[in-house]
Amino acid sequence: MPKLIQISDCHIDDQRLVMGVDSQKNLQSVIKYIQTVKSDALLISGDLTHHGTLSSYQILKKILSPIKQPIFVIEGNHDDAENLGQVFKEHLFKTFRLDNWEIIHINSVQAGKTSGLASEAALLELDNTCLNSNADHVMVVLHHPILPMNSSWDDELSLENPQDLFKVLDKHSKIRSIVFGHAHEASEFSRLGKKIISCPSTALQFNQETRIGFNEFDLHKNGTINLKTQWI
Repeated sequence: MPKLIQISDCHIDDQRLVMGVDSQKNLQSVIKYIQTVKSDALLISGDLTHHGTLSSYQILKKILSPIKQPIFVIEGNHDDAENLGQVFKEHLFKTFRLDNWEIIHINSVQAGKTSGLASEAALLELDNTCLNSNADHVMVVLHHPILPMNSSWDDELSLENPQDLFKVLDKHSKIRSIVFGHAHEASEFSRLGKKIISCPSTALQFNQETRIGFNEFDLHKNGTINLKTQWI
């Protein structure tokens, strides 16, 4: 049974203080904790850095250096695609496998905008990838929330066209879960038997939660998922 760890919204910058917190120190605390957990992969679901500078990705890579398991990353709205690709090229992915699970990325980032959008091309690619997958179970990952968060979060900053995405998600029974970041909070929802899960930030939360955290997923062979959100 593979274990997947998800962290999100690290917001590493050239300066240590970001949004009033030391995002580098906070991430170092999370990485120290993750080192004690036996896992198979680390997923970072966007906003790796705050301003997308090349040096901030280099700082991030150094902070992540103690991690021995494979690292997989996706772009967030704060990231710079070119600089991210320069430093984390080998960690960017469209899909990866963990036992009989396939983790599939759909890009939701819009240039110059905080809110997300699943383009027609991205939706078609997701549909085809699910159709052609020989995995028993699928987890879909993107940066933006895909449904109302029922919190202080501004839903206008989430995915602009969630219904277009759900038309694809609803077609594929092997999709067990959809996970994302961006909202800086831990939440869990369910829709048509699929778990929809938000990851807290390693920098700070946008609700009343004062701790930093990350998600642990146990991915069972029968398609069930055990989620544990760890707080520090």
